[in-house]
Amino acid sequence: MKLGFHTGYWSAGPPEGVQEAIAEAERLGLDSIWAAEAYGSDCLTPLAWWGASTSTVRLGTNILQMSARTPTATAMAALTLDHLSGGRFVLGIGASGPQVVEGWYGQAYPKPLARTREYIDIVRKVVARERVQYDGQFFQLPYHGGTGLGKPLKSTVHPLRTDIPIFLAAEGPKNVALAAEIADGWLPMFFSPRSNDFYQAALREGFAREGARRSFDTFEIPAFLPVIVNDDVEKAADWVRPMLALYIGGMGAKGANFHFDVFVRLGYEADCVKIQELYLDGHKAEAMAAVPTAMVEDIALVGPLAKIRDELSAWRESVVTSLLVNTDVATLRALAEIV
Repeated sequence: MKLGFHTGYWSAGPPEGVQEAIAEAERLGLDSIWAAEAYGSDCLTPLAWWGASTSTVRLGTNILQMSARTPTATAMAALTLDHLSGGRFVLGIGASGPQVVEGWYGQAYPKPLARTREYIDIVRKVVARERVQYDGQFFQLPYHGGTGLGKPLKSTVHPLRTDIPIFLAAEGPKNVALAAEIADGWLPMFFSPRSNDFYQAALREGFAREGARRSFDTFEIPAFLPVIVNDDVEKAADWVRPMLALYIGGMGAKGANFHFDVFVRLGYEADCVKIQELYLDGHKAEAMAAVPTAMVEDIALVGPLAKIRDELSAWRESVVTSLLVNTDVATLRALAEIV
């Protein structure tokens, strides 16, 4: 089990204490640091800025939203950051959801699996410094129509590595199977050890497909894991409830919220319906209060350090290969000793 540090989402500005935490992650010998994006800050700029003060940790995007950039633009960023970091870059990408893709980026959302497959195909071609000619359903290079002057091109930059690791964010079984088939790793957001068998089956399906790149032995699964140390479990859980209320209640519409579905599969359907109704009706405080402590404990480590140490065993026995913790420096030190 490896340990990584997730810098978290920005709110009104950069998260406090990130620079100190990254320095400590490097000092402690953690495997990686990761930057996120939603519809505010991007994930590449902070990773380059903060990563410039490091020399050993891997630098990953968790996650770069595909709709924000063309495949070639993403590949250019990957080539650039891989050079600047000395081969430490990991490209974590995801399709996001229709609320963000159509509402923020102004693009159509349908068929995200097929679009993802084409997107990764093109990124790999650019990184391998092939001359890119692609005739897909979603992406055509050169562009069909226009002036007719477009021609197949290859990167002017020679890659430091011709095969940069690509990790795919996914929550549903079809997307998880796709990650196992075409990617080098899977980035789960709300993983619970109780769902291990469900995800293991989806991964196994992807690995069994013809042409799959990896197997369980060579595939990475870094899971986002909030960790809050407090002798009072309820107070610790209170730090996580706002995030769960937002994702279950507000990150997507009724019937089109993949985070909602994750917790329904864990057995919290009635709670999810209540949280979503409260949140969408504008009662955010009540929605947060409606998040059960058991739900928090399923996807996070909260409470006294001894309790957290005991609960880590379930994560060690799961398919997860790395824990991406979002926590303070003191907790990061304690976790580094335990993990």
